[in-house]
Amino acid sequence: MATPAYRLDQLPGLSPTHAQGMTQLGLTSTEHLRRYGATADHRQTLAKKMQVPLRYVTKWVILAELARVPAVGCQFNGLLLHAGIISVAQLADSTAQGLYTRLRRLHVATLQRNDLCPTPDQVSLWIQQAKALIRSA
Repeated sequence: MATPAYRLDQLPGLSPTHAQGMTQLGLTSTEHLRRYGATADHRQTLAKKMQVPLRYVTKWVILAELARVPAVGCQFNGLLLHAGIISVAQLADSTAQGLYTRLRRLHVATLQRNDLCPTPDQVSLWIQQAKALIRSA
């Protein structure tokens, strides 16, 4: 399965200044960031070069990892992170009903709306695609 690579300015929570800083370091897409940030040493190095806390870099790498799932992308990766999903493997191990319930509760608690929540079919598709990514790795 081909995984999308998004421009860094599409990553939620990444300011234009930080996106520009990463571009100057040669990281121009979510796929570049994900690959570079695969090790703790590289994440630490990136945090030092960008003069940001390590937790920021860790969050950005997690978001880039979740964006690999085509139906998740940069549209829903932040939602998954807020729901406690921090990897494609963890998403693949989730049950559609359990994750949907968690996402709906999160939407109601934070936005006080559940009509903006992804549908059960969307959540199921994310899990299927995550499983396919794990199998193809």
